[in-house]
Parts: sequence; structure tokens; C-alpha cells
Amino acid sequence: MVCALGILILLIILIAIPIFLRNSLINKKNQVQNAFAGMDALLKKRYDLIPNLVATVKSYMTHEAKVLTEITELRAKATSGTLSEDDTIALNNRISKALGGIMVAVENYPDLKANQNFMHLQSTLNEVEEQISAARRAYNARVTDYNNAVEMFPTNIFAKMMNYELKPLFEIPEAERQNVDVKKLFNE
Repeated sequence: MVCALGILILLIILIAIPIFLRNSLINKKNQVQNAFAGMDALLKKRYDLIPNLVATVKSYMTHEAKVLTEITELRAKATSGTLSEDDTIALNNRISKALGGIMVAVENYPDLKANQNFMHLQSTLNEVEEQISAARRAYNARVTDYNNAVEMFPTNIFAKMMNYELKPLFEIPEAERQNVDVKKLFNE
């Protein structure tokens, strides 16, 4: 009787552990997707601001037309709905760099800096950028948790069986951590 009870408990444990590990992986994957969706919503807000920003800035900045065109093209790619998570991350790093270049270049246009529409757009964009930054941190925390589960024993066994792969972190490339060289940016 005691032996049968021991075997029953052992069977329950052997069944419960794989179920728990599998569910844990699914939970982590879903948390990554949820964090990405939250960040994606904020990126959409940014995409919606870009046409207004470009239109306002375009009338002042004649020499920077190439950068404004690049931002418009990047926005079109970003809103196409055909990007993977990896492509979205890479594209948004490029958008961040281009927007940073425009904001630095604004210093050369005192009339633009005084324009009420531009000031409102700049304030709104700064707010959205701060929200995106917070969403990136949340996304990266979820991805790190997920990646740890995919790589660590024993969940790595189930991750392989479920074809779960590592997800990329939302990182800023080293080149974009440097100050923006406005002369170089507009002379490319």
C-alpha cells in the first residue's frame, strides 16, 4: 500500500513537472509578445507624428531634404505591416537616429525653434520617445527572462522540443550611442 502510494506520487510529480515547465515557457513567450505589442503601439504613435513633423520642418529646412525623405521612407516601411520583430527593431533604430539628427539640426533654424506647431510636435515626440524607451526596457526584461528559460536546464529541453529560439534584445548600436555629427549627417 505504501509502495503503491509512493509510485502514485512519483507518477504525479513526473507528469506535473513537464507540464509546469512547458506552461512556464509558453507564459514567457506570451509575455515577450505582449511587451512587443505594447512597444509597437507606442511606435505607431511615433509613426503618426512623423508626417506632421516632416511637414512642419520641411518649410524651414531646405538643405536637409535628404534626411526628411529618408525619415518618410523609413516610416512607410515601418507602417507596411510586413516587418518581423527583428526587422522592426532594426528599422526603429534607424528612425531614432534620423529623428535625433533632425532635432540637432533644428538648432540652426531659430525661426523653426520658435514655431508653435514645431514646439508642440517636439514636445509630443519627446514624450513618445520617453514612453518608447520605457517600453524597450520592459520588452528587454521579458526577452531576457524568456531567453534564460530557452537556454537554461531543464526548460531548454522543452524549448527545443517546442522550437522556441532566442529573441533579440532591443539594443542601440554602438555607432548610435555617439553624439550625432550633423555636418556628416546632412552631407552624406
